[in-house]
Amino acid sequence: MAKDSTTTQKPWQSVFRPNLFTGKVALVSGGGTGIGRSIAIEIACLGGTAVIASRDEEKCKLAAEEMNKQVSITTNNNSTGKIIPGPSCSIRDEDQVENLIAFVIEKFHRLDYLVNNAGGQFVCSAEDLSGKGFAAVVDTNLKGTFLMCREAYTQYMRDHGGSIVNITLGNRNGLVGMSHSAAARAGIENMTATLCNEWIESDVRINCVRPGIIFTESGFKNYGAMGDEFLGRVIPAQPAKRLGSPEEVSSAVVWLLSEGSSYVTGCILAVDGGSAYHFLPLLDIPDSPHLPVYGTLPRKAML
Repeated sequence: MAKDSTTTQKPWQSVFRPNLFTGKVALVSGGGTGIGRSIAIEIACLGGTAVIASRDEEKCKLAAEEMNKQVSITTNNNSTGKIIPGPSCSIRDEDQVENLIAFVIEKFHRLDYLVNNAGGQFVCSAEDLSGKGFAAVVDTNLKGTFLMCREAYTQYMRDHGGSIVNITLGNRNGLVGMSHSAAARAGIENMTATLCNEWIESDVRINCVRPGIIFTESGFKNYGAMGDEFLGRVIPAQPAKRLGSPEEVSSAVVWLLSEGSSYVTGCILAVDGGSAYHFLPLLDIPDSPHLPVYGTLPRKAML
């Protein structure tokens, strides 16, 4: 039976306020580096507790220490938010995912938000891609996201509500050289559209943020020398003539988690600078950076 929302309405407050997430608990997979790190820090700066998790528990602990220092500096010690390292977890492993969600609930007695940011892929043309390589990427990104969503729902959100944001990838026109990831991320987006209806009676909202090419030092290091070659090829092909910053993604995630987006579920929010690759040959866009930058973006991520 649908709940009578008129009985739970509170006096209106702007969603853009320092204590937005005070008393709330979020779990951010892959939260120690890159986009996930920015998301977790922003949640903590807004007063929330962000549990971060990855496969390497020690790295996660070190990352949490550094991130908490950044939160203190950023907020002048005015935020009660904090970053908490979680147990080691491969999101492909059902038992480990179940244990991670149970850890958060046992420690904090709640799980208000889930951000599925963990994932990965590698560059490989489709004709050279093995079945094992394809399955590994699909298992990590699609199956892993499903397991995280399911456990968050069955262990807590089914009875208490919540907000889930799944981070996908700029695949609106396909992903040349990453057919495995393109398939997995498209699956996540359709799964999100399904779950938002299945879980709406539990007051659970679930949305996607689809980043374009976002520059993070940790992310591009994984590609080695190929990363620099990729930068040289891809930046001129962007309408904005620059890449995105992780903060431009995290600010979108924060809004989707917040009560300000209470009537938004099942949506895909693209943070990609209008990347319409197929139409670029028809356009004459001057070779200089476009669109003002929010957050941190080095010169090498721009023309």
